Amino acid sequence: MSAERVLLELATVCAEAAADALRAFCPDAVEVGRPRVMESGADPLANLPVPALAADVSYVDGVTGGNVFVAPLAGARGLARAMLGFTDPPDDETAPLDEMERSAVAEAMNQMMAAAAFATSGLLGTEVEIAPPRVRDLVEDGDADGLAEPAPHSTVVPITVHGVVCRLVQLVPYAFVVRMTRALDERDAEVLSEGPAVDRSDAGMAAALGAAEVDLWVELGRTRLPAGRLAGVPGGEVLALDRLADDPVDLYVNGLRVGTGRLLVVDGSEWAVRIETMEGAGPPIGAAASGRTGGSRPSSDASRGAADRAVPPGGPTPGEGAA
Repeated sequence: MSAERVLLELATVCAEAAADALRAFCPDAVEVGRPRVMESGADPLANLPVPALAADVSYVDGVTGGNVFVAPLAGARGLARAMLGFTDPPDDETAPLDEMERSAVAEAMNQMMAAAAFATSGLLGTEVEIAPPRVRDLVEDGDADGLAEPAPHSTVVPITVHGVVCRLVQLVPYAFVVRMTRALDERDAEVLSEGPAVDRSDAGMAAALGAAEVDLWVELGRTRLPAGRLAGVPGGEVLALDRLADDPVDLYVNGLRVGTGRLLVVDGSEWAVRIETMEGAGPPIGAAASGRTGGSRPSSDASRGAADRAVPPGGPTPGEGAA
């Protein structure tokens, strides 16, 4: 397998994963362009639009390398306003992002990078961890200097957000290419041993990623408060969240919101979550996932058993028994 094919496959899979993370906030306003492999010695960060907001992240433990995402000011503001629920145009489109907008974009970029790392894990068949993303403002030419360390290979993928072309850059060391070539060759060999057809479609890629284990967690709710107040909160103080007691919880996989569910108590003492909706999935799933399973999914028999014994935190609801 050639290095160019490895790089293109990596760029395609990671860009789609990153775009899916953005679509959670603005479903109809994100498009992925055609990836390209940069020539040796070419700077993938040359001629960046300014002003812009840039996020860079480095891989740790699993592999080395990094990703950089650059969003021009208009694209970053459009994403932030979609996340914050604003529909009216901004008063001044040229003004810098305020603190709330910047925080929203940083959260979106964090989820993008987590999704790209998860996609890389699926291709390599090993866990890939990332360092916390760094977000910085690019105000004038030269501000991108030092944004990422040089690498022997790099790819660029345009991702359009609210009509504004952003840039996803992957910086790939030589050792990473060698490792990924081996992993993809082994994957192809396994597929060939099972039959003559090799599925290169999106469905085939989804199947290749399906064996990777993921971390699943639930979020009960959020609140915002000044950092100064948080530093002085005494033990025992109660902080109200933005959810009611009977509201569904959000489901997250490796930092990416994927659906909603309801908390249950299994066997009288352990938390579980009953899946209600999965974004991009089929009909709601009636099984309850126990907190003991972490990121793995119970077998169908175990799931049915857990669901039969599961009780909402406040006890059975009207018309629903603990069976």
